[in-house]
Amino acid sequence: MYSAAGELTVQRGNFFAAKCFDEDVNATMINEKTLTTADRCDACGAQAYVRAVMPYGELLFCGHHANQHLEKLRAAAVRIQDERANIK
Repeated sequence: MYSAAGELTVQRGNFFAAKCFDEDVNATMINEKTLTTADRCDACGAQAYVRAVMPYGELLFCGHHANQHLEKLRAAAVRIQDERANIK
């Protein structure tokens, strides 16, 4: 699918990828979606505040389980989206 700006857009998992076809630009942008109340911790089902993108997929964690596993996740994850500052 092409946007009005001439970009090819592809929906992949929880990330939105867009490929730019400008002659001077050859880059792929990935914009992280903000975690919502529908995103649940893979360990306990509570609201997720951390997304760990692994080479094989993604894991979602609540604040408690993120705190428990974050050190190991940092070593193995491709990217970590940490929204624990939003915990009320």
